[in-house]
Formats: sequence, C-alpha cells, structure tokens
Amino acid sequence: MKPNNIIIFLILAVVLLVSSCSPKLANTETSQPKVFYPAVEDSAKIQFLTFYSYSSNLEEKRSKFQENILGKQTDFEIKKPYGVEIKNNKLYISDVGTATITILDLTKKTFRAFNPQGNGNLRLPVNSFIDDEENLYVVDILQKKIFKYDSNGKYLLNFGLSENKAPSDIFIKDTKVWVCDSKNNRINVYEEGSNKFLYYFPESIEGNDDWLYSPTNIYVSKNKVYVSDMGSGSVKIYTHEGKYLNTVGSFGQNMGQFVRPKGVAVDNDENLYVVDGSFHNTQIFNKEGELLLFFGGATGDRGGQYLPTSITISYDVEYFKQFVDPKYDLKYLILVANQYGNYKVNVYGRIELKN
Repeated sequence: MKPNNIIIFLILAVVLLVSSCSPKLANTETSQPKVFYPAVEDSAKIQFLTFYSYSSNLEEKRSKFQENILGKQTDFEIKKPYGVEIKNNKLYISDVGTATITILDLTKKTFRAFNPQGNGNLRLPVNSFIDDEENLYVVDILQKKIFKYDSNGKYLLNFGLSENKAPSDIFIKDTKVWVCDSKNNRINVYEEGSNKFLYYFPESIEGNDDWLYSPTNIYVSKNKVYVSDMGSGSVKIYTHEGKYLNTVGSFGQNMGQFVRPKGVAVDNDENLYVVDGSFHNTQIFNKEGELLLFFGGATGDRGGQYLPTSITISYDVEYFKQFVDPKYDLKYLILVANQYGNYKVNVYGRIELKN
C-alpha cells in the first residue's frame, strides 16, 4: 500500500472510531421535565415524548475532530410542515415551506429532503400516505394530482387530475384510495393498483346534513370514513360507500366544538382525534362523539401546538419507549404537525400506569 493511501486509511479509521463513540444528539427529551395531559401524573393519559424541527434533533453530532476532517455539520430545518406520516421508523413530512417530503429515518438517523425531478417533481405536497410495500403516495394540491413512488423513491405514476380541484389528503384502505377534494366538496375514491376512478361522495346539495363545505382531511377505519369539514366546523362520518352516519362537533369556541378542524385520526378503540388550527390543540372523542380530553395549546412550550394541521396514530412504539416515564406503559404514538413555532413535529404517547 502506498504511504499516502496508508495515511488516508488511518485517518478514516480514526474518524469512524470517534464517530462510533461520539454522543448521540438525537433529542435531549429524556432529561427534560415530563409533560402530561392531564397534568396530574397518576391520571395522565397522554405524555409529550419528543419533537423534530431540525436535522440536529435526530442526527449524531460531529466531534471537533470530525469537523476538522469533514467540515462543520449543516443543520437542516423543517420549514412549514403540513402533513406527517410514520412507517417502519421513518417519518414522512409534507413540508410546504420547501415543497418537499422530508424523510427522517429514525433507525439510520438520517434527514433528507425528497423531491425528484422530471415527471415526479412536486410543487406543493400537502399530505402523503405509505402503503404496506412502502410505496409513497403524495397529494400535490397545486398540480391537482396524486403522485406515487416506490420504496426507493423512484417515480411510478400520477393520477386524479380529471376528478380533483384541490386534493388535500389521502388514505388507502381495503384496496381503495380515498382522496379528500377540498374545493370539489367531496371524497373521490379510486381502485388501488389500477387507480381507476370508482365513485365520489356525498352526492348531495348544500344545506343537507351530509354535505361537505370545505373538507380538508380524511381517515378511513375498517368500516367508517371520517372527514374534517372546516367549512362546517365539524367532523362528518360516512360508511365506505358514502352513506352519511353522524357528525361530531360543531362550529364554536366551547370544548367539543371547532373553529378550524384539520387532521383527523382514529385509534383501535374508535376514539377520534381532531386537531384544530385555531384552538392550537387536539381534542379526543369516544365512539359516541363525547369529548374525553384535549391536549396541546398555544403555549410555546414543549408539548404545545402552533397552527397544527395533521395528526397520525401509530402502534409501532419500540423506538419511542426511551422517552416514556418509567411508571407508564406506552400504548401507541400520536404525531402532530405544527406549521409554526419551535416544535414542528410533536410526538406524544398514549400511556397507561403500569400494574
């Protein structure tokens, strides 16, 4: 081996050794005071676990020696997140501030902005969905299309231009693709795989109980479709076929009411989670539509929310157990995207006291 090559090899070996020993910046939430909702610990149901706003919240910090060799570490920012999804320890954040999908790999501790060129180029991605094969579906509200990419980020196709005026959210369930069209006052349903347009709902007129005035977000459970309707300040519930079932909430400033309902999610017990961009919080309702709890608030502190837009529930909890108070078991995760403030993507845990 030539002398110069030996020197380079030794330098790289030292860098790798130091890298493996350097402290993980990740998040310092494990040493921060715990935030619970309600605030009394013994009755707490929700714990704020951690947040992501910058690449430094995830990536390992370079040592001084590494900086001398590799240069100073760049800290990338999540500018203005609108949608958030999680799958297999990867966060997919629709960032309207950068017109990209920011992908955080919690296992590899990497932070990257995704926006391919050519036919798959995105202009204003607002929400996404990841299917079981880790194909990524992205709703672009400006192009009025849904874009599909494979698990490696390769562009596959787009669809929906003919039916959508302003697609704002997407959900895939039972071989169907459900798209929320905010300016068309309806939900468009496609066949998964062929992307053939099947039907839309509601087939109604303004003034009827089932009419959607300005639908923004959607969640599909095993037998129901939940749609946040910002125009009526409520969440409307339908069957998969589009038959109207019920409405949760109404326009107003009391608890159990909404001003700007946005993201919706449902847990395995059919509890409904709704974020409100004006209240800056998340309200939880049981399956009968009764208010159970709210959390967040425009406090500016850890756990607070500032113009929240999207919410996601995940039962893949292993990575986040490190942030949970040891007196509790972590049942599932609740992720909320905030467009403003220091806490852009908040991660909360649904917790229960250990026996």
